[in-house]
Amino acid sequence: MAECCLVSGQGLAQALGSVHGAPSPLTTLRLAYCSSLKVLQFPQLRQLSLSLLPALTDIGLEAVARGCPSLEHLSLSHCSRLSDEGWAQAAGSWPRLQHLNLSSCSQLTEQTLDIIRQVCKQLRVLDVAMCPGINVVAIRRFQAQLPQVTCIQSRFVGGADLTLTL
Repeated sequence: MAECCLVSGQGLAQALGSVHGAPSPLTTLRLAYCSSLKVLQFPQLRQLSLSLLPALTDIGLEAVARGCPSLEHLSLSHCSRLSDEGWAQAAGSWPRLQHLNLSSCSQLTEQTLDIIRQVCKQLRVLDVAMCPGINVVAIRRFQAQLPQVTCIQSRFVGGADLTLTL
């Protein structure tokens, strides 16, 4: 992680649960900034937030997918360089995904919803608020096809303010 700045050795150790005693199970990691995520290899990691990383690209997303296949909670809000193509490559690695935050990912469209619907069968919560490429019709179709999704946050999608909670 030589290219990671704003992540100190002690901070990373705390995030991984290895400070002050025996290492705890790897469940949550939040990286402040990484220009390259190729070294991210945490196969047991269940929660990851890469929110507010506007430099995160599809290549980085694919690296996360390969290195963290056990994710159940993933937050990518404000990662404005992510595209539908990146999701097409990465989503297959996350069949256990239950909570997904894609709010303010401005390049994503309803194609990403289709990919998520096909691959992420355990999804329960989805946040696509402030995603201009995703409209209310696509969200309703998505929810109809995945009835186990109990909450879809979609504020200001296509000019509407919609939250579906079942």
